[in-house]
Amino acid sequence: MSDYEVKIIDPEQRQILSDQLADKILYELKANIHGACVKLLTDNKRFKNEWENNFKFMNEDVRPHAKIFTVDDADKTKSFENHKFSTGGAFEVLYDPIGKTSILKNLDYYGWVKSIALATISDFFEDYHSNHRRYSVHGSAVDYMGRAIAIIGPPGTGKTTLTYGLLQNEDFNYISDDWFFIRLFSNAIVLYSSEKNSYIRDDIADVWKVFADELKRVKLDKKGRGIADVNSLFGGRIRESSTLKNVVLLERNEENPPFRKLSHNEALNYMLETDFCNPHQLIRDERKLKLRKSFFAELFSKLDTYMLNTTETPYESLDRIKNLGMV
Repeated sequence: MSDYEVKIIDPEQRQILSDQLADKILYELKANIHGACVKLLTDNKRFKNEWENNFKFMNEDVRPHAKIFTVDDADKTKSFENHKFSTGGAFEVLYDPIGKTSILKNLDYYGWVKSIALATISDFFEDYHSNHRRYSVHGSAVDYMGRAIAIIGPPGTGKTTLTYGLLQNEDFNYISDDWFFIRLFSNAIVLYSSEKNSYIRDDIADVWKVFADELKRVKLDKKGRGIADVNSLFGGRIRESSTLKNVVLLERNEENPPFRKLSHNEALNYMLETDFCNPHQLIRDERKLKLRKSFFAELFSKLDTYMLNTTETPYESLDRIKNLGMV
């Protein structure tokens, strides 16, 4: 589950709220997230700058598929048809699933702006039906000679650490360190990046010293994170897509072996037990559960999936991933 509650609102409530916030909006920007247009409306210059560095540009002529409002609101509490909206400084996430609009109030952390933006457009893709099925995954991915390995785990299990560990090897290429998209073909699974640059943590250099100098160039926020240029980090070893071959799930459990191959059902059950390893799901209901369960069931039936127990050192865990036969 996420660290915040999502309050679901209808389009009429969303319109009233967005009208109330309109005078506070100073910046409007559109981003290209996997071909979809996501519009940010904010009063925060830092968010505006980080958004521009984080995501690919979308032409202003393209109408948005989703919108993200993020503002500081110091007004008094207002009501609409027995619904009260606190606007006195408390952090809130409100979501209109019909209009694909997220409203974030009194947020001072860009990490959740970009995560909720990705969650919003992911909700759009889940509801968008076409012959080209696309899904989102909260995880990281690297490419090796045109083949991708995805790393998926609950927060705190070492996903980013292992991703940056692999990327010290010049045979590996960066795709994503936080969120990616997947398209299922009849004979292949293609994985796509979600962001232009990485929202990196400063403590990554505590494990992998090679990134220390690059981190000095990153403007960090109060949580020790900031947007890093992935071309500078990885010397141009960047890929926007790759064919997915293996998935590594992460756990941290002293009672389990360090590494093992999973059956399709074991992998699916783990994803269900861990809420799909995704704290940023705006809608959690039976319909969405069925869609997500169906996607991961099909995904795991098409490739090999492993469980890595990250109770070992990062170096030991890294060696186990490298021994998958990709190098």
